[in-house]
Amino acid sequence: MSTPPPSLTFDLRPTAAPVGADERAALLDNPGFGRIFTDHMVTVRYAEGKGWYDARLEPYGPISLDPATSALHYGQEIFEGLKVYRQPDGGLALFRAEQNAKRFNRSAARLAMAQLPEDLFLESIRVLVTQDAGWVPSAPETSLYLRPFMFATDPFLGVRPALEYLYVLIASPVGAYFPQGVKPVSVWLSTDYTRAAPGGTGEAKCAGNYAASLVAQAQAADRGCDQVVWLDAVEHRWIEEMGGMNLYFVFTEADGTTTLVTPELTGTLLPGITRDTLLTLAADLGLRTEVRRISTDEWRDAVADGRMTEAFACGTAAVITPIGHVKSADGEFAVADGQSGEVTMRLRELMLDIQHGHAEDTHGWMHRL
Repeated sequence: MSTPPPSLTFDLRPTAAPVGADERAALLDNPGFGRIFTDHMVTVRYAEGKGWYDARLEPYGPISLDPATSALHYGQEIFEGLKVYRQPDGGLALFRAEQNAKRFNRSAARLAMAQLPEDLFLESIRVLVTQDAGWVPSAPETSLYLRPFMFATDPFLGVRPALEYLYVLIASPVGAYFPQGVKPVSVWLSTDYTRAAPGGTGEAKCAGNYAASLVAQAQAADRGCDQVVWLDAVEHRWIEEMGGMNLYFVFTEADGTTTLVTPELTGTLLPGITRDTLLTLAADLGLRTEVRRISTDEWRDAVADGRMTEAFACGTAAVITPIGHVKSADGEFAVADGQSGEVTMRLRELMLDIQHGHAEDTHGWMHRL
């Protein structure tokens, strides 16, 4: 990965007791998602008037916090999610990591937090992955998931933007996000709860957005659904996201023209990097794309008259997940007869092939480490 020289030099303090090769291989054989972590983490500190300092790689372990740490009381915390992919020659590559660096800082700005220099964000990844390269799995559908996050560390109970922050990067070898693999999910259209409102933090990747989603996800589960679909905060009729993922809808016209439609970014949706990537890949495949509002009525009616033939969600963790059934207080209906659609799976395969080095990267998205 070619980047400018980092603004800080990392102090390397590797563990004296890394996980052994045999134990690591056993863990990588069935990593699940987000339950196994590598030997090390990266930390960088910030203080008002001092800037970013004390960049280090150190053994993965607990973080000691003062009980008055302001993030615990006022929620100044942001994060990102991206992956490292094993390539056919055994090398490692990142996918569009510079976009994660930019979004991380947009989230920081929205929460009145210090912004991390993009070169420092990217260098932290290089440092950690270089040290823990043996943790990157090679089986199909696997990768090393990276979780950069930052939170306010002031031991202060006054309500104001913090003056001190801690940036942390951890890594987790992962398999498929959904345990059942690539199977269509069922979704519940939530009208009782709202993920984000105009002027809120919807487009920021912050912890509070996800905490607020849990009760609606539990409601979806009570209705026999895998995921919740969020609607707009004002009218509760415009489709926004599925859980923490962006949504796409496939329309097929009578003449065979295929159009991908995704909800427009209104400030209440997360600007997903996978979402943005699919707009480009769809054009590469000769598909039309539209970015516009789509209502729950249109979803139901377009499925009923055959114009909407597929629907799917997308994001870094799960890549692309087909939607098979939609439920709401007004009833339910199936999409694509409850199966995985052809366009959905074609896009998913193409994206994974690019990320794992099995297809040509014509857009310069992959960066070798």
